[in-house]
Amino acid sequence: MSVEIVDGGTIVSFVEDEEAFNMSVSDLFAELDTDKDGLLSYAEMLKELQSLRVFETHFGIDVKRDPDELASVYDSLFVQFDHDLNGRVDLQEFKEETKQMMLAMANGLGSLPVQMALEHDSLLMKAVQRECYPNILA
Repeated sequence: MSVEIVDGGTIVSFVEDEEAFNMSVSDLFAELDTDKDGLLSYAEMLKELQSLRVFETHFGIDVKRDPDELASVYDSLFVQFDHDLNGRVDLQEFKEETKQMMLAMANGLGSLPVQMALEHDSLLMKAVQRECYPNILA
């Protein structure tokens, strides 16, 4: 993990670079697809969502959440990715939803740079690397 400076433009530029974005999202999808069937099950996505601990912390401090509330949030996130509601997420659905989420994040950040702690293999880190070191994702 490292602290990086990110703004909305960094993210938009990454998403608009179809080659870099598609390669990064495809790599993430392949990593999440533990049974290698070309689809993400709820269990495969749940493991990743839980590892992010977004809902289990508040400003970095562990918070006890109602398990039913957490299950409801994770269910709704999975449905957000599962566009055809077949209970599985294919690569195209994953790319489309990831793109929408990244653009929403960019919109929320706007043009003011902020410091963020980023995981080394996260999509946000790849966006920063693409901007600072354009040959890394080439």
